[in-house]
Amino acid sequence: MSLPVSGSTASRTRAAVGPLRRHLKQPRRRPARAQAVADDTNLFDPSYDPRLPCTVITGYLGSGKTTLLNNLLKNSEGKRIAVIENEFGAIDIDSELITDKQNIDGGDTVIMLNNGCLCCTVRSDLINMLLELCSPPRRNNIDHVVIETTGLANPSPIISTFFVEEMLANLARLDGLVTVVDSKHVMLHLDEEKPDDAVNECLQQVALADRIILNKLDLVDDDEATAIEARLRDINRLATVKRTIRGDVPTSYVMDVGGFEIDDVEEQVIESEHQHGHSHDADDCNDPDCGHEHSHSHEHSHSHEHSHSHSHEHSHDLDHVHDNTITSVSVSIPGNLNLERVNDWLGTLLEVRGNEIFRTKGILSVTGCDNKFVFQSVHMLFEGDVGKEWADGEERGSKLVFIGKNLDQDELEDGLKACLEE
Repeated sequence: MSLPVSGSTASRTRAAVGPLRRHLKQPRRRPARAQAVADDTNLFDPSYDPRLPCTVITGYLGSGKTTLLNNLLKNSEGKRIAVIENEFGAIDIDSELITDKQNIDGGDTVIMLNNGCLCCTVRSDLINMLLELCSPPRRNNIDHVVIETTGLANPSPIISTFFVEEMLANLARLDGLVTVVDSKHVMLHLDEEKPDDAVNECLQQVALADRIILNKLDLVDDDEATAIEARLRDINRLATVKRTIRGDVPTSYVMDVGGFEIDDVEEQVIESEHQHGHSHDADDCNDPDCGHEHSHSHEHSHSHEHSHSHSHEHSHDLDHVHDNTITSVSVSIPGNLNLERVNDWLGTLLEVRGNEIFRTKGILSVTGCDNKFVFQSVHMLFEGDVGKEWADGEERGSKLVFIGKNLDQDELEDGLKACLEE
């Protein structure tokens, strides 16, 4: 259940985080979806979700979002995909660059929102368009929606839209946030100095991602690519990183991600520990599932002339000072937590620092509960549910992953330890 959020900052946090006890006693019920189209063969599958899945593709200016989108439409694997393009300006350019347009139910598959940015001025337009796509007859002919943001979009408000708008939440679900990264320029964008309180959009796009596509690898050498990937993993250890040249990735890497599915949180938290443990050079890795691209060195078979020129051009990129204020922090402690203490701690943490904590996922072991409690948050939006039972002989403990600004590992660990049952 996605808890409704409204009102002031304080009331929003208390409404979202406070009732952990209710979650532990009552199974999560899926929202009513009377208008959603369901396949009769799936009606009796409790895991089936008929809501329209939506993927948000973001990335800084020039990262290759539209190229990725063209590849998805060419290799859609039978999916009927509707595209919502957000072009910041009155002239529609990006939709003309999309070459493989499908025709869905007599309407255009590419829908333009070009009178502002999705993260601020046209959110209502996005909601209305999604509601239209979710309603018959158009819903009958759409399997997936892809939303491409402008290069300067902060994804946070777009993510929130899927959880705070009740009617939309009943009909559509956010499947994942995919961030495309320009290998040649990403370090400069990540470290760009902004005025006080201004958002570094590139950092936000990386920090909130479920999938990161490290694109344009032909413009950097192997050492630079390894350093860039390590930096991306330092910022966001919950995301997987895939290397490519022209946005050529499998459709399955971008769709059916389940990045915001509460049922997948435990697996994602465990995988984040595995990913963090593989922060070594990909060439030294023998694990095919670690998330590294092991074939990237073969993709650099460009000419000697090109190779010679870019090696000098990029030699300075690894030496400039990094902005390390946004990072990932993992906290893991054994034992059982006191429900009231962890409830108050998490509530206060997100109330006070919700603007700085971009994403959180965790598994909690609570005294008196035979099941794991899994949760996730985006800023102050919180969702939690009872997970799997603790197995016989399994060591009980809690694991949390935070992605945010100015995170203090010791402070977070001490805060969680203070919640332990005495």
